[in-house]
Amino acid sequence: MDKSVFTLVFGFLLGVKHAFETDHIIAVSNILAEQKSSLKAALVGTFWGIGHTTTIFVIGVFVLLLRISITAEISNLLEFGVGIMLVFIGIQNIVQGRVMFHTHPHTHEGKSHTHAHPHVREKTLHAHHKSFIIGIIHGLAGSGALMLLVLSTISSPLQGMYYIAVFGIGSILGMTISSFILGTPFVYGVNKFPNIEKYIRITAGTVSLLFGIFLLINRIYFS
Repeated sequence: MDKSVFTLVFGFLLGVKHAFETDHIIAVSNILAEQKSSLKAALVGTFWGIGHTTTIFVIGVFVLLLRISITAEISNLLEFGVGIMLVFIGIQNIVQGRVMFHTHPHTHEGKSHTHAHPHVREKTLHAHHKSFIIGIIHGLAGSGALMLLVLSTISSPLQGMYYIAVFGIGSILGMTISSFILGTPFVYGVNKFPNIEKYIRITAGTVSLLFGIFLLINRIYFS
């Protein structure tokens, strides 16, 4: 196989692999709980991939034109930022999950009792917009940094742009598939048992919070 073709194939596979990294799946799972269809869940992953590719494209242009290299220190700093993001998303989802239901007193035939009702929340940020922003933040972490490292060894700017494109396509495809697979049981569960959304949110938020803390500790003490 021609070296340039091999590089492009490697970029595509690296993009797909990048989408399935643990912190990406955890971050996106915090958004999937609010989706009402498998298609919308898949689109969450698609927008993550678009945001991710946007960051890679912008920084990749600088790498290609100015021959900038991504150092280990910069990579560690970016991973630290991802940890902070996961902690924030986790706390946000836990809080939202805890306030999704509230009780109201009712009186029927002279007898007072309470009913639990879903709490209608105003969505300050659309799920796809949120996923896009998360993808942007994730753009340089993990295999994204490795992608830029490979990019810095490519002498032809045109080939480098092709590499960015196939990496981006791979990451978009990979995250779309993973979001569809992960989101489908979420969608089924929420549609079948509406009250379960609260527990899905709290569980996803707790996992995100704990994994974010793990990343932060790992970067502080083992970098």
